[in-house]
Amino acid sequence: MMLLELLVRPNVWNLKPYSSARDEFKGNNASVFLDANENPYNNPYNRYPDPLQHELKKCIASIKNVNENNIFLGNGSDEAIDLLFRIFCRPQIDNVVAISPTYGMYEVCANINDVEYRPVALGDNYSLNAESILNNCDANTKLVFLCSPNNPTGNLLDRNEVVKIINEFQGIVVIDEAYVDFCNTRSFRLDLNVFPNIVVLSTFSKAWACAAIRLGMAFASSDIIKLFNKVKYPYNVNILTQNKAGELLSDMNVVHNRIVSIIRDKELIMNAVAELPIVKTVYPSDANFFLVKVTNANKIYNYLIDRGIVVRNRSNVFLCDDCLRITIGTKEENAKLLAGLRQYNE
Repeated sequence: MMLLELLVRPNVWNLKPYSSARDEFKGNNASVFLDANENPYNNPYNRYPDPLQHELKKCIASIKNVNENNIFLGNGSDEAIDLLFRIFCRPQIDNVVAISPTYGMYEVCANINDVEYRPVALGDNYSLNAESILNNCDANTKLVFLCSPNNPTGNLLDRNEVVKIINEFQGIVVIDEAYVDFCNTRSFRLDLNVFPNIVVLSTFSKAWACAAIRLGMAFASSDIIKLFNKVKYPYNVNILTQNKAGELLSDMNVVHNRIVSIIRDKELIMNAVAELPIVKTVYPSDANFFLVKVTNANKIYNYLIDRGIVVRNRSNVFLCDDCLRITIGTKEENAKLLAGLRQYNE
């Protein structure tokens, strides 16, 4: 890995971050708060939240088996993605490389930040080839994005290929593990000490069933986390989100049981869908969704919409012609989907 100072944008490396009122008194006991121009009424919502979410991070650190100093919390994973561009990529100079197809927000953030985006096609059955990724990197490539399990394909990327990229690429490798809780694999967040140039993304939206609270996580070396905290807005995670996340963390059995149920139902739905005459291929899935190639994705999608059933039409995505992405729902929702597909006529 190149020296971190050489990877970071010079203006960011030299940036003096905003100092919030809550940061300045840290470490001292206080009961009277007259420093932040807050309204004294309507406690606790009148007070600014902890800008670094210390208590919540302690809970997450215990469950995720990482150090608190290796955690960044943001407004969804999208905030962490955007911050990576703002920290490392000089507009109109640097570039990023990503697999294709994959999560569309990487390219959107690249375009917003005026950074060249280089998509590299996945191989057969959406497999990862490290050499293809590395061959598209140059001296101005700052980030490589790898989503595993990948979206929209659903497959876990080959770990050996990922490790090869991490070891040979001189910049930052971003591993988006939004769906990792649905598969039996070792998270790269457990290897931060081995790979100092990785940033591992996670979220409360999928396995935690809390997309509405908008809480994303990034796991990285403490030096990279300091850069996230330097550039982020001071109070990026509100108190309602912090409190709700704390509630979730207090009962992991509920989360675990939901994951087991989704995995079990996914296998049943995938097997049933594979038997339908309109289905050409059901791709393997390590997530809470699966990708299916059908005879006419646009017609089937619109047919399901007319029946009040919404799936994701991925036909306009590279290498996903005539493909629908289907998320596992409740048993009742899954039954309605299957009934609708079985009644469809070309």
